[in-house]
Amino acid sequence: MSDRLLVATRKGLFTLQADGAGGWTLGEPEFVGEPVSMVLPDARDGTLYAALNLGHFGVKLHRRRAGEADWEECAAPLYPPQPADEPLSNAAAPGQANIPWTLQQIWSLETGGTDEPGVLWAGTIPGGLFRSGDGGATWTLNRALWDRPERREWAGGGYDAPGIHSVMVDPRDSRHVTVGVSCGGVWQTSDGGANWRLTAEGMEADYMPPELRGSGNAQDPHRIVQCAANPDVLWTQHHCAIFLSTDGAAHWRRIEAQPSSFGFAVAVHPREPDTAWFVPAVKDQYRVPVNGEFVVTRTRDGGRTFERFSNGLPAAPAYDLVYRHGLAIDDSGERLAMGSTTGALWTSGDGGENWRLVSAHLPPVYCVRFA
Repeated sequence: MSDRLLVATRKGLFTLQADGAGGWTLGEPEFVGEPVSMVLPDARDGTLYAALNLGHFGVKLHRRRAGEADWEECAAPLYPPQPADEPLSNAAAPGQANIPWTLQQIWSLETGGTDEPGVLWAGTIPGGLFRSGDGGATWTLNRALWDRPERREWAGGGYDAPGIHSVMVDPRDSRHVTVGVSCGGVWQTSDGGANWRLTAEGMEADYMPPELRGSGNAQDPHRIVQCAANPDVLWTQHHCAIFLSTDGAAHWRRIEAQPSSFGFAVAVHPREPDTAWFVPAVKDQYRVPVNGEFVVTRTRDGGRTFERFSNGLPAAPAYDLVYRHGLAIDDSGERLAMGSTTGALWTSGDGGENWRLVSAHLPPVYCVRFA
């Protein structure tokens, strides 16, 4: 069971330590006042990574090696020069120039496999996937995915530019990687990134014209997670519904849930692939809990039925929203953490049935991860 919780927020990175009695002790913040878009603990060597989005000063990446007290800045992903004749993208408004090949945000950060020391994957806005083989000292844009003609049809989902928010490395084969794009569907490689295929069959984009509703490249998966014990099972919180794949993302099945099948966050049990958690909301122009009732839902039968839990969460009316990376589960499958846009942080020690408020006064939470 994890004894540390990392919380990346709009104004710093917070580390909490388990107190042994079901509670958490909040430590001093790091990178105070700076937006930390992503945090990654590398279980392979103990290194901790933090991605910062400093606006005018650009995107920065820092790491702290195991046993060290201080952070060091390492390289951030760098896009190559943009060709002058780059075709217009559907993600850009008619008559405007294409979205610049400039790093706007590190939206996802994951380690390679246990057999790949030093390998990291970074999903970014505006839609580039980068790989590092040396713990973040250098990065290379995966041109095989970037140069796909379908990439020019990707559109922004939540941000003006498209982005890669989910990266999953198959624990059985480190060369098998799955990524989720808003909006651009689900893509997979079986050869370490040399070749890619679109794997969103069965997803449905209700916002598209009928003839394009099933187009894989038009899908807006908000977050994708993979069961550690059974990597062929993937859950997606999509803009239009919940989707489940039990065949390694070759096909997806639509699932509707109450009070809503819209949201951003999803977590899957590390050993029980039929068990997953969601944080429902009202979509599009509202994006608040349904009727102001903030709940977490859980299915334990592959989406056939759902339970709602609110014990320990704020009573209605509550307008907390949970971002894509704001819900996490630890290796035990019992302990969860959840942070909201209003700066509240909760943990659960019983699979989400009961929640304990850790703090109500953090900055807006972008990402929570156990370490």
